[in-house]
Amino acid sequence: MARVRKGAGRPAPLRVLHVAAEWFPLVKTGGLADVVAALPAAQRAAGLDARLLLPAYPALRQALAGATEVARIGAAFGAARVALLRGTLPGSDVPTYLIDAPWLYDRPGNPYLGPDGQEWADTLQRFGLLGWTGAQLAAGGLDPDWAPAVVHAHDWHAALVPVYLAARGTAGTHARTVLTVHNLAYQGRFALERFGELGLPAWMAGPAGIEFHGTLRLLKGGLMFADRITTVSPTYAREILGPAEGHELDDVLRHRADRLTGIVNGIDDAVWNPAADPAIAAPYDATDLAGKAACKLALQRELGLAQVAGAPLLGVISRLTPQKGLDLLLSTLPQWLGAGGQVALVGSGDPALEHAWRAAAQAAPDAVGVRIGYDEALAHRVVAGSDLIGVPSRFEPCGLTQLYGLRYGSLPVVHRVGGLADTVVDADEEALREDRATGFAFAGASPEALARALRHALDGWHHPAAWKRVQRRAMAQDTSWRAPAARYAALYAEALAGP
Repeated sequence: MARVRKGAGRPAPLRVLHVAAEWFPLVKTGGLADVVAALPAAQRAAGLDARLLLPAYPALRQALAGATEVARIGAAFGAARVALLRGTLPGSDVPTYLIDAPWLYDRPGNPYLGPDGQEWADTLQRFGLLGWTGAQLAAGGLDPDWAPAVVHAHDWHAALVPVYLAARGTAGTHARTVLTVHNLAYQGRFALERFGELGLPAWMAGPAGIEFHGTLRLLKGGLMFADRITTVSPTYAREILGPAEGHELDDVLRHRADRLTGIVNGIDDAVWNPAADPAIAAPYDATDLAGKAACKLALQRELGLAQVAGAPLLGVISRLTPQKGLDLLLSTLPQWLGAGGQVALVGSGDPALEHAWRAAAQAAPDAVGVRIGYDEALAHRVVAGSDLIGVPSRFEPCGLTQLYGLRYGSLPVVHRVGGLADTVVDADEEALREDRATGFAFAGASPEALARALRHALDGWHHPAAWKRVQRRAMAQDTSWRAPAARYAALYAEALAGP
């Protein structure tokens, strides 16, 4: 009788390549970086062979451990020398490919802007190369030892992956593609005259390709050719099918609505864990919240606020842009402060909003603490030390800040849109009675609606026993990547099985 080799008959792990422009903590401008760092790791923990493809920005190139050159590409997209490296990044066991093209990526600034705040003139080539390389890996043309069955492209920066694969004209001979839209407002717009820089067939310069209203829109191309499309919450998936949140691409999305799915993001519950967070003043969990009071006192002291335990402290960690609704919060600030509340804000963005928030802090230094810029450790301290987390966004595809708030027992105050609607249950009478409440939600992006929600929160604050019940319910939510990772695995299987 023949001996069966141990493990024989087991299916090989599904091979998935994530293609993106950011990675936490080394290259981050927003929540995309957190997702790209955490989701592949969660998928590997669940048994998938998930890998990453990123540009070799200086911080990533310097940190890549065990770097091996797997392909020498040569000249491409204006760069004289392009190579593909493979290794791992700090704190991660996810095999990671970096596109080593010094002419395009070895420079200061972030992926999109130089140190002077201006967009890079060669952004199209930088992300054209990212999409092209992802497609080459997907077609089995670069790494002789590995090729993905599914390529998962993230946002407009990677949206050309399915476009380049479609241009090959060999349907069914390469990986299936999934495109996740993290924020439809950002689409990768360029002058149509630059189409020739991408090396795509001429027909793709028209409406059937990546042209849209006389411009190039990289995201539109990805939406047209991806096998499956996801966005980062079910509510946002519905919202973008209409003109209000469709940002001109709602017709394209309605055309492909049968391929569109909303999957709520998770957070890295090892990084965001109040019981073991090295950045905060004291650890705590849902069974013992004493450490949270110590975190609040430490935050008040750090920001120069009055050290009053009974003052409800509203934390805000956000880009300062009109989308995020921070002007709405400014309008309601006198009422909140008049009721004894405090605010701790960390963020940067629109100069007018930065100036307005600085002025608010100068006018009420004991009650308003503002730090312009972004500091990851301070963000952890704000989440841990606040009683409430404010996310009054006019629209919000998913949002991670409210998930951090839930995890840390800092009750979110959110506008009921997108992922905020999917992740926070308003503490109305029915939800309180059924022990489902996890925060405070309002409808309509107006100062009046936000003010009502803050009054609702203030009323809850003055009922400590009920407040603690809501805190514990919030902290009991599974905000990890485990459930979303399983949903993505099911979607990959669907993409592989279907047309």
